Amino acid sequence: MIVFMFLMLQQHQTCCIAWWMTDNMSTDVWGRWLQTNGVWNFTDLPTGSHYPEDYLQAVQASSILACIFSILGIFVFVAQLFTLEKGNRFTISGIFQLLACLCIMIAASIYTDRFHLDENFGWYGHCYILAWISFALTFISSIIYFVLRKKVA
Repeated sequence: MIVFMFLMLQQHQTCCIAWWMTDNMSTDVWGRWLQTNGVWNFTDLPTGSHYPEDYLQAVQASSILACIFSILGIFVFVAQLFTLEKGNRFTISGIFQLLACLCIMIAASIYTDRFHLDENFGWYGHCYILAWISFALTFISSIIYFVLRKKVA
């Protein structure tokens, strides 16, 4: 059940529209929402020095890979319950969770280091915060998998 919660957190932070916010703008890794005359309008992210395309693609790819590794981890977990003996049961699931953890850490770290450096106003949105929370929880989950493997053995 906890694994499903981590997966939902990762998918939400990947698809959500609030990585960086101001009073009339909400930006994520896919686009930007601007409020004009009380209506929110979707626009593409500006290219150039504010959003270097190679770093942006690295953040997008890492976020998607984190979701993929989490989904694979769930399927592997279910398959391991029925196929492997007690000593090796949770190792592969723990590895997939650790890979998901590393991917989301890479995405959030690149976003922190490369974007919104010269903006004087604005704040990180809830999806950015969820990315760091899902990093921590997924790391804890992978450690729990490795500890469970040792306890069962």
